[in-house]
Amino acid sequence: MQVRLAASADALAIATVHVRSWQAAYEAVLPAEYLNSLSVGSREAMWLEAISRGSLEILILESAGELLGFIAFGPCRDAAAPTDQAEIWALYVSPSHWSKGLGRCLWMRARERLEQRQYKTVAVWVLSDNARATRFYEAAGFRLEPLSSKVIQVGGTEVSEVRYVAAWGS
Repeated sequence: MQVRLAASADALAIATVHVRSWQAAYEAVLPAEYLNSLSVGSREAMWLEAISRGSLEILILESAGELLGFIAFGPCRDAAAPTDQAEIWALYVSPSHWSKGLGRCLWMRARERLEQRQYKTVAVWVLSDNARATRFYEAAGFRLEPLSSKVIQVGGTEVSEVRYVAAWGS
């Protein structure tokens, strides 16, 4: 297995993992009609633009030429976030490779890069009904930020999102 920076040629594979992960992770949370309507093509365009813009870093994990997962991270987008706070914008692993340590591997590589860039904390927003994700982040040392819950609309459904934060250094 290899972890490397994403290139434009990876956008389709990133989009495919992104859509399949959403469809599996949120099948009990979001309407099936919405999940079935997710478009790999539109996600590919989104990821291609993100890679081209360079406003965030995207690391991919691949094995034998197959993209198994990715993590996208950069400066925290939250209003009034300190300049030394980063954010995980997306972390997804192909559902057929869940619970094999790939997400943890991606997170650890991203954390190394964040520490090199002098970030002291990192935040991530998670749907509160996504038990798999909340267990993952808690096991990785993230802590639920009190009073961070907010309601958002996804696919015409109101869902609650909570913020987790991890810190290191002084």
